[in-house]
Amino acid sequence: MIGRGPIAFSHVLAVATLTGCFLAAGSLTHPSLALAAPDAAYSAGANATGHVVTFESKSGVTQAATAAPTVGAFLRERNVVVGSDDYVDPAVDVPLSDGMVVVYRAAVPISIETARDRVVVTSSAQDVGALLDAQHVSVGPDDVVRPGLADPLPADGIVRIERVVTWTRVRHRAIAAKTIHRIDFRMQPGTSHTIAKGSPGERRITIRFSQHDGGPLRKSVVASRVTKKPHARVVVDGVGEYEAFERFAAHGVARSEYIARSAMEMVATAYTAECAGCSGMTAIGRRAGHGIVAVDPRIIPLGTRLFIPGYGMAVAGDTGGAIRGLRIDLGFNSTRDAMLFGRRQVTVYRLK
Repeated sequence: MIGRGPIAFSHVLAVATLTGCFLAAGSLTHPSLALAAPDAAYSAGANATGHVVTFESKSGVTQAATAAPTVGAFLRERNVVVGSDDYVDPAVDVPLSDGMVVVYRAAVPISIETARDRVVVTSSAQDVGALLDAQHVSVGPDDVVRPGLADPLPADGIVRIERVVTWTRVRHRAIAAKTIHRIDFRMQPGTSHTIAKGSPGERRITIRFSQHDGGPLRKSVVASRVTKKPHARVVVDGVGEYEAFERFAAHGVARSEYIARSAMEMVATAYTAECAGCSGMTAIGRRAGHGIVAVDPRIIPLGTRLFIPGYGMAVAGDTGGAIRGLRIDLGFNSTRDAMLFGRRQVTVYRLK
């Protein structure tokens, strides 16, 4: 200490004490080196393998042996420069330990687009759902997100959200009542009478409406149920029997409510209760007229219920001397209708 003042005793004592501590530790170490950070010691040339860690990144999952003291040093060892928006777990200042898993995701630019706006952000989110949560972007229950919420961030950097608004409405629609016309030969031809007014039914329809990004409305029926059945209107018409024959012939047996057991092609003629030699009473004790037909009992037993297209329902209720084999004589209420009918080929159905 040449050129300086005298050394105080306290200074000598302090230096001696510090030197003694280093000697007691077994080596003489410079204080600044002993207190340096672990990363500094690592960068100064430590090359011993300290840990085996698992590294997860976009490239995949690998295992690596490293002497890096911290997560940050381990990443620098792999030339990874951690940005402010990158995801690192554990944090960069956490010391490494054997068997540790280090996860790194680099932040990428992502464009979040809707029909009305576009926002560009930088994110290292694990999936699209986490990205939208982090950006406080709400998604409605019917909105369409592409890619999906559980998908990773897209390679093209674009997340599209289609805003969808949906609602339902219930509509009540009337079901028109049918009109059924019946023939009554007792009524004056050309007259009619309503015997049942009938009533309309009702159908309950649930319709779903939707609108995509404020575009045109779309609708679809999601439910339809009859809540009230319609009741038919029944009208009785007075017509001549020949007119009735022609009307029924246009529909045929396919429109009949009855099921035929068998069918026979027969030659039909017509008669009335006032015909020559007729008593007006039939073999089964009923007065002759429309609905009572004469048959050959060997072919069609008396009392058999029949259906004859163009004539209607009938009962085999009479016989006749000229009615043999496949012949049938149809009863009419008026001579005019019987004359108009004349003689023709008909199909006779025996009913169950």
